[in-house]
Amino acid sequence: MMFDQLKEVYGGKKVFLTGHTGFKGSWLLKTLSLLGADVKCYALAPDTTPNLYDVILGDTLCDSIIADLRNRDQLKLAITDFQPDFVFHLAAQPLVRLSYQIPSETFEVNAIGTANLLDAVNLLSTPCYCVLITTDKVYHNNEWEYPYRENDKLGGYDPYSASKACAELVIDSYRNSFFNVKDYQQHKKAVAVGRAGNVIGGGDWSKDRLIPDIARALAAGKKIEIRNPNSVRPWQHVLEPLFGYLLLGAKLYKDPVLFSQAYNFGPDVNDALPVANMVDMAISSWGGGEYEINHVAGQPHEAGLLKLDISKAINDLGWRPQMNASEAVAKTIEWYKVFYSNSDDIVKFTEKQIKVFFDV
Repeated sequence: MMFDQLKEVYGGKKVFLTGHTGFKGSWLLKTLSLLGADVKCYALAPDTTPNLYDVILGDTLCDSIIADLRNRDQLKLAITDFQPDFVFHLAAQPLVRLSYQIPSETFEVNAIGTANLLDAVNLLSTPCYCVLITTDKVYHNNEWEYPYRENDKLGGYDPYSASKACAELVIDSYRNSFFNVKDYQQHKKAVAVGRAGNVIGGGDWSKDRLIPDIARALAAGKKIEIRNPNSVRPWQHVLEPLFGYLLLGAKLYKDPVLFSQAYNFGPDVNDALPVANMVDMAISSWGGGEYEINHVAGQPHEAGLLKLDISKAINDLGWRPQMNASEAVAKTIEWYKVFYSNSDDIVKFTEKQIKVFFDV
């Protein structure tokens, strides 16, 4: 199901998007705008300068509410006033290293914030199809080669991962208690979960993320510093899981009972590569650069090996990754080169990358 088919589902529909000021949320907002959706958004203000939301002129694409997920009454009012057809929940405290500094806030935002959203959905008087985004890090990580499947044990070492596993328990409880598929004809609410691996793409300037650190260093002509060169991650371009979320929402719209489940969205298992390999690819795409390994003592724990089994999304949804790691890195670095060179209209270039991906 590519662009025209997605447009048939989302065109003219009311879509409530949380986290629209973030990296993934901004890409999804731009895509929903191209699909002709009526988008209302809810998130904190962008936390970096520059940021993708401002770069793509996000305020022109949606009705934006700048507020906190923990403000239960404001979130409830925003959703019930809008009466959305679809909800995409991306808002979160998304950084592992930051979660060690603000652990309780991370749990509040990611777990209780999700409960607040589902409370509001439960009050809607019209049918609603919800895709709630967690992470590949919800799995209890045994640091093994085995790719994690949707029915594997959930858990989390660091506060971020644990908070997202908590969010999954919240979602499962609401789905059983209030949105049970057996009673769908009464409540008319469908809830599915998307779990995605590490995403890369243009416009990410988050702290302590590999690609933003690479782009900043290359643009400034400095050496790239990397912490964990041997850590293996399931790298994918941001448009890959976003297509998965949109496809999952469309499938929910067609069959809300069958698809109210969790789905992994990640790259081919062979594209789960070490950090050092990704840096080499980025330097090659940029046309030059160097990196150095900076092992800083006392760093917080981060998972070393993590792979996702995506066979369920392939078999049930007809989704599959379209780019390998090398292509994903090349598209990402191309975006940053355009941005930093000011050689093109970055809004049009972002739109072009979306259209090329969806073969428009």
